[in-house]
Amino acid sequence: MDIIELVVEDDIGERVDSYLAKKLEEVSRSYIKKLIKDGHIKVNNLQVKPKYVVNKGDVITVKLPEPEKLELIPQDLPIEIVYEDEDVAVVNKPRGMVVHPAPGNYSGTLVNALLYHLESLSTINGVVRPGIVHRIDKDTSGLLMIAKNDFAHIELSKQLKEHSITRIYYALVEGNIKVDNGTINAPIGRHPVDRKKMAVTDRNSKRAITHFKVLERFGQYTLIEAKLETGRTHQIRVHMSYIKHPLVGDLVYGSKKNEFKQEGQLLHAKVIGFIHPRTKEYMEFDSQLPDYFKKVLDVLRRKNYRHN
Repeated sequence: MDIIELVVEDDIGERVDSYLAKKLEEVSRSYIKKLIKDGHIKVNNLQVKPKYVVNKGDVITVKLPEPEKLELIPQDLPIEIVYEDEDVAVVNKPRGMVVHPAPGNYSGTLVNALLYHLESLSTINGVVRPGIVHRIDKDTSGLLMIAKNDFAHIELSKQLKEHSITRIYYALVEGNIKVDNGTINAPIGRHPVDRKKMAVTDRNSKRAITHFKVLERFGQYTLIEAKLETGRTHQIRVHMSYIKHPLVGDLVYGSKKNEFKQEGQLLHAKVIGFIHPRTKEYMEFDSQLPDYFKKVLDVLRRKNYRHN
């Protein structure tokens, strides 16, 4: 059982469950409430309720029980394996598929499919995330690199840390971006109110840089190429929303109009490039836009043609 001890440094007048949800990013607020109820969280060695307001100097002790042992089931789910050798694989994830299992969602994920289709996966991220070096959102489609052993995982992780991986996305955004290209350099952290969302913020945030280039303009919409320099959670979605050009179909960070009735943002991880862990050769992979994305572009191009 892991024990975490925190000392409240500021008199912020915040509920203990809310305070801990910010401090322990990997733990949800609902799970924190359960831990409080089960007596695993104490303040100044006393049991409290989730609504207890923390004070400066309070000592909070959190006991995190050992996670339940999970046995993930390999599933014959349709995924496109673009490349594979003894060390790495590159897969094209479809929209709507979660990358790895999480509480309440232990099947139907990319990991379940990888366990079925690949003979081996790295173990560094534990039983729930074998082979997973980086992630893309459930409703984002496109290319992911997968580590088939721990050696490959360590080497690819180093490249991610050094920002030397090539990651290029195509996105359809709302509004007409007037400049041809630009860079958004704005730190990203947890949203101060809605903990499920990310936001551009100076508080508890990390450096985040996105380079974008306009590919095609459609009046009310713009097709862009976005290149990640850093890889924060929801980075492109948050950054484009921040400059008032949210992604089409993004019901979390965008508008609710959703003219094209999309079940998620029009964002595709089109290109991935990295140095092979063993051969040290640079490899780059490109992928086609999915059909639903191309159909929206076709509609916009026909509209544009009629208006010109």
